[in-house]
Amino acid sequence: MRRLTSLSLILGTGVLMSMSACKNGGLFGKKKESSSATGWAYNDPKMGGFSVAKAKDQFTGPGLVFVQGGTFAMGATEQDVMGDWNNIPRRITVSSFYIDENEVSNINYREYLYWLNRMYYESFPDVYRNALPDTLVWRSELAYNEPLVEYYFRHPAYNNYPVVGVSWKQATDYAKWRSNRVNEKLLMDAGLLSKADIMNQADDNTFDSKAYMAGLYEGTPGKMTKSAKKQFANPDGSPRGAQFEDGIMLPNYRLPTEAEWEYAALGYIGQNPNPSKKEGKRGEELIMNKQIYSWGTNNSGLRDIRRGNWQGQFLANFKRGSGDNMGMAGGLNDKASIPAPVLSYFPNTFGIYNMSGNVSEWVNDVYRPLTTIDGDDFNYFRGNKFQTVYQNAEKEFEKDSLGMLKMRDVTDEESASRLNYQKGDVINYLDGDSLSLVEYGYGITSLVNDKSRVVKGGSWNDRAYWLSPGSRRFMQEDMATNTVGFRCAMDRVGSPEGNKFKTGNTFKKQRQKR
Repeated sequence: MRRLTSLSLILGTGVLMSMSACKNGGLFGKKKESSSATGWAYNDPKMGGFSVAKAKDQFTGPGLVFVQGGTFAMGATEQDVMGDWNNIPRRITVSSFYIDENEVSNINYREYLYWLNRMYYESFPDVYRNALPDTLVWRSELAYNEPLVEYYFRHPAYNNYPVVGVSWKQATDYAKWRSNRVNEKLLMDAGLLSKADIMNQADDNTFDSKAYMAGLYEGTPGKMTKSAKKQFANPDGSPRGAQFEDGIMLPNYRLPTEAEWEYAALGYIGQNPNPSKKEGKRGEELIMNKQIYSWGTNNSGLRDIRRGNWQGQFLANFKRGSGDNMGMAGGLNDKASIPAPVLSYFPNTFGIYNMSGNVSEWVNDVYRPLTTIDGDDFNYFRGNKFQTVYQNAEKEFEKDSLGMLKMRDVTDEESASRLNYQKGDVINYLDGDSLSLVEYGYGITSLVNDKSRVVKGGSWNDRAYWLSPGSRRFMQEDMATNTVGFRCAMDRVGSPEGNKFKTGNTFKKQRQKR
């Protein structure tokens, strides 16, 4: 019996030492990260080769600024002078995200067109032609705007002016293209792709992030460091492509939702009434201040109230009154008769320019009059039409003729047994479907349909009423005007407070009582 007890102690000690060895990468070996669930080592070909990237923060993509999410009162902060009843205030929460510092400019969009022309024009010229902005939006029956038709989009003087004449569909396609170019550059920087590939791409042999991760775009590897070669190796030692789990690529650029756009425009983060560290930087009552414009509650008017050279200057580009787009000679009020450069006027406390004025902007949402009171109070969005990756008869993924990974709509049959949704297309959910007994007869009883998209913010040709972030209008997704542009957004992964912050309140472990 004494022998058995001693043997048990030895075996128990051995198990503990083995577990410790698993955690630390061996009794005498180099310390390696391992699973807290199984003890198996990560990134070790001898133990299966399960690859795990070291936890790291999401870096800010080109052109973006970080917007820390939170709760706010979405909707009108002024009287509904139009009588639309389409922006009734409602409190919701928005997750942290990223948004463009400024509107997409003419030179940004011309870069996009240049790429489309180089990749597709020989085989698919309509791809390039369909992406061209409609410069005829500057024409009017009783105005001489032909110089703007000819020069606004193309002349270098207007390089940094916001692109207009772009439909919602065109803006969405631009965001997809931008996602691919940014991720392609990140893979080149990591040595996973060679820059020589750029000149060899055309038609269906172009880089698409999803197609690359599905193994449908290989490319030529670049020069990788030793650590990168080790990280991107299969258990047998052969090289592999990067996956999203490796943390190299960024989430997709996209149009912001209406809730995100409005929240970013209000910029509450810089108006916190309790800024000291002792008080924890809390400002729960801030949403009750009813901010009118994007530059904050400290200045509820349209002019700068700070003392100095800027005192009395207009903070945004808008139409002051009938026939007054910029003021009188020698004293121009906003110094712009049409859209101004994208980094003009007063940025809000998130550091975002022209959320009030300059050009109105497309957002992702399908328009409904009562959109602010008929849905979720967390990350509200109307416009979901769920998709999944297309698979052929052999259960293989495929690319389309432009090199994009093929997607298909989710069917109602696939969704019927789910708890969280029962249809693939839920654009009309509770407002236009058979359950709500509401029908939008476009052109007969309403100008609203499933192609009506929300437009936010006032423009250079709008009165001050439309500069309030809570105001909203709509336009058909395939239409364009000279007052509407767009900017992109991106999902945030990780801590909602930003990099180097933890998610959730972390407390010290309590010692267990014997």
